[in-house]
Order: sequence, then C-alpha cells, then structure tokens
Amino acid sequence: MPRALVLGAGFAGLAAAVELAARGIQVTVCEARRHLGGRARSFEDPATGAVVDNGQHAMLGCYHETLAFLARVGADGDLVRQASLRIDFVDPVHGRGTLACPPWPSPLHTLGGLLGYRLLSRQDRLRALYAGVRLLHYRRQRQTWLARVTVADLLQQLGQSAPARRCFWDPLVLATLNEEPGRAAAAPLAEVLARAFFASRRDAAFVLSRVGLSELYADRAQRFIEARGGSVLTGAKATGLIVRDGRCAGVVLRDGRRIEAAGCISALPPRALLALLPPVLQPPGLERFLPSPIVSVHLWLDRPVLPAAFLGLLGTTTHWVFSRSRLAADASPRVERAATSARPSGGELVSAVISAGRTQLAWDSRTVVERTVADLRAAVPAARDAMLERSIVVKEREATTAPTVEVERLRPPAETALEGLWLAGDWTATGLPPTIESAVVSGRHAAARLAARAAVC
Repeated sequence: MPRALVLGAGFAGLAAAVELAARGIQVTVCEARRHLGGRARSFEDPATGAVVDNGQHAMLGCYHETLAFLARVGADGDLVRQASLRIDFVDPVHGRGTLACPPWPSPLHTLGGLLGYRLLSRQDRLRALYAGVRLLHYRRQRQTWLARVTVADLLQQLGQSAPARRCFWDPLVLATLNEEPGRAAAAPLAEVLARAFFASRRDAAFVLSRVGLSELYADRAQRFIEARGGSVLTGAKATGLIVRDGRCAGVVLRDGRRIEAAGCISALPPRALLALLPPVLQPPGLERFLPSPIVSVHLWLDRPVLPAAFLGLLGTTTHWVFSRSRLAADASPRVERAATSARPSGGELVSAVISAGRTQLAWDSRTVVERTVADLRAAVPAARDAMLERSIVVKEREATTAPTVEVERLRPPAETALEGLWLAGDWTATGLPPTIESAVVSGRHAAARLAARAAVC
C-alpha cells in the first residue's frame, strides 16, 4: 500500500488525508500543535465546561466539497441548515431588516430577497441587483481585471451608494472574504456571488454546526484515517524535507524523527511553509501573503437575548452574533449542557465575531468585551438588562490570508517545483476566497494529484 504524508491538520490537511485514506492510500498526518483543527477548532472552557470554538465559523450551502467531506466522516447529522437564506440585520440607528430569499426558482430567489430588504431604499435594492448581475457577467466572461481591482473600487464603478455598501456589501465582503472592501480583490467576491446567490436556493442558505468544530470534523477525520490504516501525529512539527533523487521523499521532524513517504502534501499556512522550504523551492512572492485576523468573543449571559440563531450587526465594531445555545438545542444532552454552560435554566451563550479585526488585536480583552457588549446592547433591546457572567476573547491572528489584489495574482497551484510535493490550503489557487470551502477543495485536489502519481509509480 503506497504511503503519503500530510503536513497540517486543519480543514485542508484533514480533507486531503481523508481523501487519500478513502482511495486506499496509507497516510500519516503530522500536526505541529498538540491539537487538531488548525485555525478552526474548539476547546473546553475550564470554568464552565462549555465547548466553544476558537471562532464561530459559518458555511454556505454552496460549500459542496466541504459538505461532502463532512458527510464522508459522518458529521452531516450535526449540521443546522437553513431551507433558504435568511439573515436578520440590526442597525442601532435604522432598526432591523431581513434579507430572506423566498422559495422561488433560481435566480428569482435572489431578486425576491433583495427587493424585500427594507434597510435599503428601493433604488439601492435595484442597483445592488444590477451590480450582482454585472459581477456574474464579468465572472462568466473570465474578466481577469477583477483580480486587479479592489471591491471598494468596483462597487464605486457599479454605482453603489454609501448606504448600500454599509447595509449590504460591506457585511457580505467581511463575512466571505474576512477583509475590508478597500483591501480585498474583487475576483473572489464575484465567485462567491456566482456560487451562492445565482445558483440554487439552497446554495445561498447558511449551514452551522450544532457541536464544536473539533468534534464536528477533526476528531471524526482522525478516526476515519486511523480506521483505514493511517496515523495522526500531534506535536510533530516538520523542520525539513527529505529530498532524494530530485523528489520529496519525506520530512524531518523537530524531534529528529524521519518519516518517509511516496508523496507529501503541505497544508501549512504561508509563514510556516516559508520556514520549511529552502528559497529555491518557495513559490514566488510567498513572503507577501499576510494574515487577516478574526477576533471572537464568547459571552455567557444570565438570560436569552437574541431573537434569532444569529444576527448581523451594522455600524458597530462587532459584525455578527450567534446563539450557541440555540444551535445546540437539538443536539445530544451532553452537547446541550456544554453549550449552555452551568446555567441550564435560562442563560445564553453568545459568540460574537469581529472580522478583519486588526485594530482589536491591540486591545486588551477587557476592552474587547466591553465594546462587544455595548454593541450587543445597542442593537438588541433584550440584552440591555442582561448580566454578563463570564467572557472569553479569542484572537486568531492568522485566521485567513488577506485576499488582497497583490496576493490574488500570486496564489500558487497545488504543484510545486519539487516532484512529490504538493500544496494545499485556503490560500492556494482555488479560485475561491480563503474560506473553509477553499481549504477543502485544495486538500482534495492535492490528494487526487498525489494519488494519480502514486498509481503511475
């Protein structure tokens, strides 16, 4: 049985390893940290016993590769899926508005959703629809200039007003690209719109996990790999490659162990890959791949406050708030107790997200919590009298690679200059923004290339 190596155990690495294991290839996964999941994992709060994610991660129905991967490892039963897209937005000044797609055939569902979004004027709704159609047209024509302009510049060209950007485009860009519109390249946004809003109605709907991310996919992927003869090593940082006869034959770990294989997939983030590869093998411009952070805040409140499972907040530092208690409500009793902490009689665990939170990285945790709570109380009246019982701030400094104009043209393919070494990761050239779906697509693609090479050998 051929052997393969995968470096990194986030979504990309585990998707690659599961794909290889499913093809009958014995695979070893090496993860530098003591836990699996990379930048998408969960942990137990020692004070409450609650299982919380390092950041609330949301998926869309158009994440076909991700949903197939989760189904393969047996996780699809722990997903909460909307039948149709529905997002409740709250603006502290202008009130509440709902973007809800009616059960109409595609793409009429998008038309109905935008026309019913009351936080935009009728004129801005029509202009937003026009902009979306133009972006779809540019994408279908493979207009390469989209990778060379920012989202902000493109929206200006398409006549989008400041209210339209504030109430529709900016939250969409921050949620899907984790970057400010003035920095993000327009090409990934066009891809998101095409796949989510101009495909089927279910493709636009949100998909959320009832359980912690580690339980959702990392633990299950490990069991899948090991059940097929593979292994998963933690605390196993690769510090060098074994190169023999001009091809990658394995890696050297920090503790001196040498693990050899017929092929290797690196699912490491750009900075870790830079440290591993000698300059002659580094993809061009890899040092220009800079991270974009996500700051997450978990709030234990003494009562339920959110009117829905999640809300988008407009005009505030905080961008999204999720009710982990609601999402866990249909899960097993063990998970429900964990999600609602030590107050099963009526408290609520709220997870808040600040995307592209570079400024907030410099804030101390107390300041982050105070701002988040103030944003929540300004937007949600029920939260104004709620007492905060506990909070945790998680700053994921390298949550994603910033999808800037400069980086978009530098994203490397799976193939490398070294035979036997392939790349995976949300930051590689998948055509998608650096999302969970991009990570899974890259992992499965790299695995298919390695498997094809192993079959030839």
